[in-house]
Amino acid sequence: MGQLVEFPSADGGTVTVEVADRSGGVVTRGPLHGLAVPERATQSFEDAMGRMQPAVQAVIAQLRSLAQAPDEIHVEFGLGLNAEAGAFVAAAGTSANFSVALTWHRDGSGNADP
Repeated sequence: MGQLVEFPSADGGTVTVEVADRSGGVVTRGPLHGLAVPERATQSFEDAMGRMQPAVQAVIAQLRSLAQAPDEIHVEFGLGLNAEAGAFVAAAGTSANFSVALTWHRDGSGNADP
């Protein structure tokens, strides 16, 4: 099991997520009655998610600016969360990994030709 991190939410609640265990470093909290005690994040869940917005908007803007812009854009990427850093694009190996699918419809109306 990874480490639990508790993000406060804008509505006063919390969102608890499991993140990968830190490699090395000092363990500041241990199990309590067999349950892991979550670490408190330094920012809200909404703030952490908001950090992803510029990256997502940049990818979409670049794909929409193609000479023949696609009718549909589908982008997938791994999302990582960290108590201090918030949200980030998760790496696959030593590089970030995006999966992109673009779709063009032949008749230009958004409906595919039969």
